[in-house]
Amino acid sequence: MNKNINKILFFLFLLFLQVLILNNINFLGHINPYLYIAFVFFYPLRENRFFFLFICFMLGLFVDFFSDSGGIHAFSTLFIAYLRLSFIKIYFRKLPTDYLFFNLKSEPFGKVFNYIVTLTIIHHFIYFSFANFSFQNMSMVLLNTLYTSIFTLILFFTVNYIFTKNL
Repeated sequence: MNKNINKILFFLFLLFLQVLILNNINFLGHINPYLYIAFVFFYPLRENRFFFLFICFMLGLFVDFFSDSGGIHAFSTLFIAYLRLSFIKIYFRKLPTDYLFFNLKSEPFGKVFNYIVTLTIIHHFIYFSFANFSFQNMSMVLLNTLYTSIFTLILFFTVNYIFTKNL
């Protein structure tokens, strides 16, 4: 029961952080951090996959609702939530029997870094591709993906370091 409450609180915390604070940050006019995707990274593997995909879709849909972005966040978040298991198999060499004991915090930093960077770049590329929806703006899509990914990753690793630091 306590773990479910923690998941709900984490979901709500990331949602409200994104909607109330991070959506109002526009560095250089268009660079905006999307920290809410951390929910996809930290959600336990041993849970029901369909429910996880549904929750990730709802998280993206709520961010879309408050951002007036028409479903782009929902699709991007659902896509990386679906791919998450494949990248865990690739980067961490985990089998389905290992999922019960998998914890991102206990893995080596290099593997965690690669995993989070890959999913963040995929999320941002999909988001900006649909936001621009034109091949003429491909350079803008790539630049927005690069800059926003860097900004999101710096924020993610800084916040993660602050909250997991042993005092």
